Amino acid sequence: MKLAKNLERLGTESAFSILAEAKKLEAQGKEMIHLGLGQPDFKTPQHVVDAAKKALDDGHHGYVLSSGILECRQAVTRKIKKLYNKDVDPERVLIMPGGKPTMFYAISIFGEEGAEIIHPTPGFPIYESMINYSGSKAVPYDLTKNKDLKFDPEKILSLITDKTRLLILINPNNPTGSFVEKPAIDFLAEGLKKHPHVAILSDEIYSRQIYDSKEMPTFFNYPDLQDRLIVLDGWSKAYAMTGWRMGWSVWPEKLIPHVNKLIINSVSCVNAPSQFGGIAALDGSDQPIKDMMKEFDKRRKFIHAGLNNLPGVECSMPGGAFYAFPKVISTGMNGSEFSKRCMHEAGVAIVPGTAFGKTSVDYVRFSFAASMENIEKALEKIKKMLG
Repeated sequence: MKLAKNLERLGTESAFSILAEAKKLEAQGKEMIHLGLGQPDFKTPQHVVDAAKKALDDGHHGYVLSSGILECRQAVTRKIKKLYNKDVDPERVLIMPGGKPTMFYAISIFGEEGAEIIHPTPGFPIYESMINYSGSKAVPYDLTKNKDLKFDPEKILSLITDKTRLLILINPNNPTGSFVEKPAIDFLAEGLKKHPHVAILSDEIYSRQIYDSKEMPTFFNYPDLQDRLIVLDGWSKAYAMTGWRMGWSVWPEKLIPHVNKLIINSVSCVNAPSQFGGIAALDGSDQPIKDMMKEFDKRRKFIHAGLNNLPGVECSMPGGAFYAFPKVISTGMNGSEFSKRCMHEAGVAIVPGTAFGKTSVDYVRFSFAASMENIEKALEKIKKMLG
């Protein structure tokens, strides 16, 4: 068989490879604490589960529109209105099987030979993977230059050329947990007005996981950018619905026909019962989110202090999401070496920084979407490993 050359440019998400390796060690009898995958250790709220069950009982078993059922898209617009006081036409909303299709389709629409796409590093690995796969030139902006792992809006603007097609932003960021506040976003948005040829993909999937009572500086706040703005969000993180494969995104009106064709050519549509669960989540009480965030905040403070108490480990305070991204080079190991020893010696599965970009060789990612008991046990085991 002769395979397509572009497959050689396609990367992957290493967190799943690490999970597989950890599970293999567990099967051999080794105790393992999982701090690798980014998924909440909470159950989906019961009213959401009940709504999906009812949809099945009511006979919602067939195909639906590629864009998603209208009631679900309307629920998204109601939530945007409630959170940000912004009106969005439901026809600009597309329901996706998770967040990755939005990344895939946006990069497919703008990426080709000769094009440039700007993205964060470290960043969610699928972005760079898909940019390379599209044939575009990946132009990274390095978050490790900032001690708190936040992006520099001036640096981002300086990378724009006449070949730039798309700018990708992740706020709060995965894997760093860093959170960029409104003044910096205001500066960036103002600068982007001078570059009308650049589309913006704002990944706001962690918009409900922000600490210290700070507000989400959503790109919905900038009316001058709406005709070239794609906002990615969804249910996975906020409502502990990772396995439901439910995401949503808002697109410029002129791109909707193109994205719909991509959906029809790839996944057809999102399953109907999940969408009824999604409506219940968005229209229901936010108390489950508040309860989850209260617990995440305790873990955030605990893991931040615990990591900084380990010899040779430096960690900034996460401002959002549920990740800590410490620098470990002063232990005498780079991130890959540190992660390998954590798994094989301490029995703690974490992800090396290089899984998220080449500049993160000195870093590792800890997910604190795990019980406080497991986080405490993991830190003790790593401390013992470090001697």
